[in-house]
Amino acid sequence: MKSNKLMKISSGIAALALLLGFTACTSEFDKWNSNPNEATEAQREVDNQSTGSPFAQMEHGAFCVGKDRGGSFQIIDILAGGQFGGYFANLKAGYGVGSTHYSHYVLPDGWVNEPFKNAYTEVMQPWYTIKQQCDKDGNTSVLALATVVKVLGMSRLTDMYGPIPYTKYGGTMKVAYDSQEEVYKSFFTELDNAIDVLQKYYNADNSAQLLANYDYVYSGNVQRWLKFANTLRLRLAMRICYADDALAKEEATKSVSSAAGFMTTKDDAAKHTLNSAKFTYNNPYWEVTTSWQDLHMGASIDSYMNGYADPRVSSYFVARGGGCYGVRLGLTNINQSSYLDVTSPANIGQNDPVYWMKAAEGCFLRAEAKLRWDLGSETAKSLYEQGIALSFDEAGVAGAASYMSNSTSVPADFADKSGNGSDTSARGTVTIAWDDNDSFETKLEKIITQKWLAIYPDGEEAWSEFRRTNYPKLFPTMNDLSGLGLQSLQIRRLRFPTSEYETNNVNVTAAAALLGGADNAKTQLWWDKKSH
Repeated sequence: MKSNKLMKISSGIAALALLLGFTACTSEFDKWNSNPNEATEAQREVDNQSTGSPFAQMEHGAFCVGKDRGGSFQIIDILAGGQFGGYFANLKAGYGVGSTHYSHYVLPDGWVNEPFKNAYTEVMQPWYTIKQQCDKDGNTSVLALATVVKVLGMSRLTDMYGPIPYTKYGGTMKVAYDSQEEVYKSFFTELDNAIDVLQKYYNADNSAQLLANYDYVYSGNVQRWLKFANTLRLRLAMRICYADDALAKEEATKSVSSAAGFMTTKDDAAKHTLNSAKFTYNNPYWEVTTSWQDLHMGASIDSYMNGYADPRVSSYFVARGGGCYGVRLGLTNINQSSYLDVTSPANIGQNDPVYWMKAAEGCFLRAEAKLRWDLGSETAKSLYEQGIALSFDEAGVAGAASYMSNSTSVPADFADKSGNGSDTSARGTVTIAWDDNDSFETKLEKIITQKWLAIYPDGEEAWSEFRRTNYPKLFPTMNDLSGLGLQSLQIRRLRFPTSEYETNNVNVTAAAALLGGADNAKTQLWWDKKSH
């Protein structure tokens, strides 16, 4: 079909754009909303793709996957959230931006531009195309499905920067930003409406599918989309609990009581699959950590998984040097070869799917909602243990019962297997087994720590939860070269893209004023309110 050829052409040009982005900052942000490789209106009508093709584009863009897009994914996800969230650490001596970058809490121009470019070109623009078509033909169900994907993709963006152009977006980027509070309130309204529409669609015919030929996540299964959307609503509700407890509880209550339900089995997990007939690509975690070997297991997840003797470690990482071992964040003057044979890449195959959300996350979200507000009929202990058991099932390993009853093991001190002397003492001290006599804060730390282990390798979500809760206790960079004194606080956000200051200066300057601090890596987001 024409669409397949167009996708291949688009991927190739995206790769060229990425190569240029490593060495120079783009100055054409105003053109991002005009994708020259997107199917024309006439082509979409011929191929019956007026909504299906842009929906598929949104799915590919939500986590930035596609042929020759591993470099973009690396910048957006692994070098940022993957490192800041404690899962991975850099081994490479230098990139096109030089040897000083995210690993050292420094924010190069080309890198901070990349998430913005991807989100608006690959998520917001195709969503707007779908909205225009659905407004014409009255197809509220397709628009609801696309809106769920939009909220997922844009929630990841706002949680990196804070204020973003959102409610006023209409096919052009030169618009005012919304505060992050406004963005989140829009998310809830959109998800509430989308869930209502999709629930009515499902109730009318529970065998009916939506966009099945274009859906790379659930193949059009509306019931599973409902579970995902409801779990996403709970994720976002928990995110804002320290900023607006009343709104967080209100939205969490909707989720806990919703007929949509939650993901309860590994088959419910949201994951973007490869399809050799329609859309092929290398799994970007495999590409970056195994093929390129630019980043390997981080010291923080090494400390927790080895300290707990976690059976999932060999499912998550490839054993080298007699075990699964990590690397400290923020190395300088790196001798990459000294780490390759003694530290672990991700144990993710070249053709494996890319997870959007693992099913176990829903259990931990409900455990926190129970702990925090006493929502739902199940106990926090039961939900916590269900989350661990489901995570083990998703990882394909046995031993969950023994693991969750362990009341003595704690995170281990980190030992640098390269011999380069970056050993350090463990920061975490929390054990695994649930104890009803523990304090609220200890129970919360256990829930978030086990959720962090369960949602691997989604570094962006891990980083957001670390900033929200201060858990798990992660090693900071060895070398903070930001000039902002981030060793204790750790990095809180990305600054706005340089290209926004070049092409949308009035609006981005106004957005910077909404931050409550300078436009830098130290200023905390609206929801980042817990004391540090």
